[in-house]
Amino acid sequence: MASVASAENSGRVLIVEDEAFTRNLVAGALSGLGWSVRSCGSIAEAMVLIEEAEPNAVVCDLDLGEGPTGVDLCQRLTRDYPWVGLVVLTAHTSPDLAVSSHQGLPADVVYVVKSAVQSPEELSEAVTAAIGGRERVIVASDPESVIELSREQGEVLRLLAAAYSNAAIAEERGTTLRAAEAMVQRLFTALGIRNTPAINARVQAASLWNSGRIVIR
Repeated sequence: MASVASAENSGRVLIVEDEAFTRNLVAGALSGLGWSVRSCGSIAEAMVLIEEAEPNAVVCDLDLGEGPTGVDLCQRLTRDYPWVGLVVLTAHTSPDLAVSSHQGLPADVVYVVKSAVQSPEELSEAVTAAIGGRERVIVASDPESVIELSREQGEVLRLLAAAYSNAAIAEERGTTLRAAEAMVQRLFTALGIRNTPAINARVQAASLWNSGRIVIR
């Protein structure tokens, strides 16, 4: 059944997402529900469109490639455009899994995990909540599927998912190769992954990183 546009969804929304397929998918879903949508793939473009389109809400990813992150964008918008509603749309339950370091998201951000969104209407409701200053969080609905990691393990998982070798992880973390290898093995254990010839543990870990099931405790 096709979605029916709501008369309430008449505001302006800016989508900031560096991955073109996701950007077009989200833009199409919200447009189909009546929102006036503009989209872009970088923070530099977003700041131009903020002035030009005067959106009521911004929907952004956390990981926007090289340079400033979605966290940086949210902090800047909260400071300079506090009337704009903010929705973070990410693959990760914990921001630490998406970006290496950050000062924290603003308190009034509506946080949505992509895999937990069941319908375009649910995403539209998140935008409406952000514009109205109401708290809303959409994360994985099955608590039994959640995997808890320490902050250190989350950072190692983020690097591993970015295709870092153990040597590169050691360099990034400022430690020895032996210590990095131990970190990776402890991570596999925490994730419930058995490193066997039949299974590529690094690929399986990267898949879990992007699943929305990981929580940093």
